[in-house]
Amino acid sequence: MEREVVNPWTWQDARGFVQANVVTGAEKIVFVAGQVSVDGDGNPLHAGDMRGQVAKTLDNLEEVLRGAGLGLGDVVRLTYYVTDLAAFGEARPVLAERLRSAGCRPAATLLHISGLAMPELMIEIEATAAA
Repeated sequence: MEREVVNPWTWQDARGFVQANVVTGAEKIVFVAGQVSVDGDGNPLHAGDMRGQVAKTLDNLEEVLRGAGLGLGDVVRLTYYVTDLAAFGEARPVLAERLRSAGCRPAATLLHISGLAMPELMIEIEATAAA
């Protein structure tokens, strides 16, 4: 598989994402449902704590990817749904470090929404991975 980053500009580099990933020759593409900060029984964790929710959401995303035989470094697209932009901004270093350390440079979209499936949840992350 080959991946080509398309960045007509440079401003997104400081934010840790790319404008597009062109993937050719992939043998596997995985579309991951929105992951949230819940335990193995689906109970919400880290109410009111965006940093904690970001970390747990990424843990859950990585677990799903492992189950598909992939890792965070294989992610080519992320969509973030957040209920609190300011809290997300403060928690962004947690996200950026996890993505950076995995070699993940996704095409990404951030959406500010009024709520998620459970009122305690502050972030949901959808992913597409390819290998």
